[in-house]
Amino acid sequence: MTVVDTLIHARWIIPVEPESVTYDHHTLVIDGGRIIDLLPTELAKQKYQGTTTENLDNHALLPGLINSHTHAAMTLMRGIADDLQLMDWLQNHIWPLEQKWMTEAFVKDGTDLAIAEMILGGTTCFNDMYFFPEITAAQAIHHGIRASVGLIVIDFPTVWAENSDAYIEKGLALHDQLRHHPLISTPFAPHAPYTISDEPLQKIKAFTDELELSIHIHVHETLHETEQALEKTGQRPLQRLHELGLIDPSFIAVHMTQLTDDEIALFAESGAHIVHCPESNLKLASGFCPVAKCIEAGINVALGTDGAASNNDLDMFGEMRTAALLGKAVAGDASAIPAMTALRMATINGAKALGLDHETGSLSIGKAADVIAIDLSHLETQPLYCPVSQIVYAASRQQVTDVWVAGKRLLKQRHLTTVNVDELKIKIAEWQERLSS
Repeated sequence: MTVVDTLIHARWIIPVEPESVTYDHHTLVIDGGRIIDLLPTELAKQKYQGTTTENLDNHALLPGLINSHTHAAMTLMRGIADDLQLMDWLQNHIWPLEQKWMTEAFVKDGTDLAIAEMILGGTTCFNDMYFFPEITAAQAIHHGIRASVGLIVIDFPTVWAENSDAYIEKGLALHDQLRHHPLISTPFAPHAPYTISDEPLQKIKAFTDELELSIHIHVHETLHETEQALEKTGQRPLQRLHELGLIDPSFIAVHMTQLTDDEIALFAESGAHIVHCPESNLKLASGFCPVAKCIEAGINVALGTDGAASNNDLDMFGEMRTAALLGKAVAGDASAIPAMTALRMATINGAKALGLDHETGSLSIGKAADVIAIDLSHLETQPLYCPVSQIVYAASRQQVTDVWVAGKRLLKQRHLTTVNVDELKIKIAEWQERLSS
């Protein structure tokens, strides 16, 4: 009998790959932080002995969810300027608050709050875009969560950097520092076409080609953005980015609510990725990404929450449900965006967009053991005919009981193992008082 680190015996295992497969009464075998086997529980009991063994008789095991776009530290601004249009929200509320309060401590405490919320909700990897990315990376490492930490670039000065060259220089230094860390990747994250000019975008493209990094950027978020770009430059933002050579398989476009059929075809041909943020787009009335059309064209569409300041949560279960329901309404087709597609958007599609599908996004032998367990015995998920449909359309994040990242347990029976919740609550209350003043 082979001794391994962890055996998880589960009622169901939904590996995501192969697609549309659910295993009954199977066991996930973890050793050295990786998945080394997935087999029927009776066979597993004969073949393996676990240093730790979990019997999850009412649970489904899934790959950890991947939040492919967020601004973690902005969780401190949750609910501070609700029910406003995007540019009003940004220019008159969010940017002034950031100018006044943005510090390393703000990013540290806000990121800690976001990470705690994400782990509790079954997210094991997040793709971030914010200031002081070195702090975000340090907190992700501290808590053991996987993170794609965006190297933000904008034209105008902030407390973190004085100009685009300084942003790029600092970003490259951080990439060099973290390039071998098993939990951290570092895409470039120019904020948006309207906050960054051509020259820094060309420099970013040269560095991403040289270092094999991704580019993560807000694009076509609102009608106002595309109209303003046309008025000022005579080009829609995607056309400009295409002419600069940015749109290729390393390109991650967030939001994409304003798309023509020609733009969808161009994007599909490029091999670039879209991150859909349905709840943030709905709340800010930004528009609707034509997800069904994009998927039909062959585009990889992942899922993100955006920041908690515009959502107002980091709940990937909510995003899956909203993506599925909204996708049907926009397409005018009840069969568009079925439950399994929504689940793939929140797992393997996110991993593909971030260039991490060799490591995470599905429960495949050889991949890192990024695993979540969902208790489906709750009344709210009974009766149960199809676990995947129940998870997407009925389950809540409060039903996530356990979370592992690279085999390390970050949530144990709803208790966070790396977060001092009482200390965190005190810090958040202090920030609430400051930001309210």
